[in-house]
Amino acid sequence: MTSNAPQQGLVLSGLSIALDGEPLFNPLTLRIEPGAIHSLMGASGAGKSTLLAAIAGTLDPVFGLSGEILLDGESLRGTPAHRRGVGLLFQEDLLFPHMTVAENLTFALPRGLTREEKNRRVGQALEQMEMRHLGERKPYAISGGQRLRAALMRTFLSEPRALLLDEPFSKLDAGLRRRIRNWVYAHIRKRGVPALMVSHDLEDAQAADGNRICYLQDD
Repeated sequence: MTSNAPQQGLVLSGLSIALDGEPLFNPLTLRIEPGAIHSLMGASGAGKSTLLAAIAGTLDPVFGLSGEILLDGESLRGTPAHRRGVGLLFQEDLLFPHMTVAENLTFALPRGLTREEKNRRVGQALEQMEMRHLGERKPYAISGGQRLRAALMRTFLSEPRALLLDEPFSKLDAGLRRRIRNWVYAHIRKRGVPALMVSHDLEDAQAADGNRICYLQDD
């Protein structure tokens, strides 16, 4: 029996991006199941970050986009970025410097929650980050690894349906990189969010269970 239920996860079907009529890479077809982490690799300038922008809905209009982007069976083509439900994590943590860690987390919560519910969710998030005692600190007063954890948790609190990561571990030293990377991957799996990560580091790409590595190539 064939199910008519929509495909869950993030699907790219024949996706291609062109500049001045010249495609940046060969058409890409990829399915990322909920909780899976797939990696995107390729030479500098191959279009990796541009592809993430296309999925997020922030692609510069100078680029042409063809193919399809589906999230939980729904097309994202033409959907404004703020309505796509796609979370982003970059090399820079992009935490608000004038806010405490707890305030940064609170900012991401859906509207309409009571103050008690906001406090409960933020407290739970700080516990999961192992940063309960750091909630009142500003971003400059915590370590790089702690900022990355806070940035990821802030993204999760916004309840994304998919997650895009652009070289998120590149500024961490080797030992901290492995520990934070494992923490990030575990939370992605636990929350069942399909994730696509741009990386130049093969070890980052190979570290996720069941990870598929895609190489962007031109003709």
